[in-house]
Amino acid sequence: MATDDDEDTATYQVVINDEEQYSIWPASSAPPAGWRTDGTRGSKTLCLEHIDKVWTDMRPLSLRKGLAGEKP
Repeated sequence: MATDDDEDTATYQVVINDEEQYSIWPASSAPPAGWRTDGTRGSKTLCLEHIDKVWTDMRPLSLRKGLAGEKP
């Protein structure tokens, strides 16, 4: 069971891929292949709150474009 002593104090960054899917990644590490930062850094909570605000459509970009009749 987690306690206050186990609080995550790491700094994270928000990353996004070409399909406009979001995740968090340790700020001390380069994003994994296929991902880039979106400029948001901070606590895990701050990063996840940012993702909640900006990632309003969970469908991958290629699916959204396909449904809209656009070429992926």
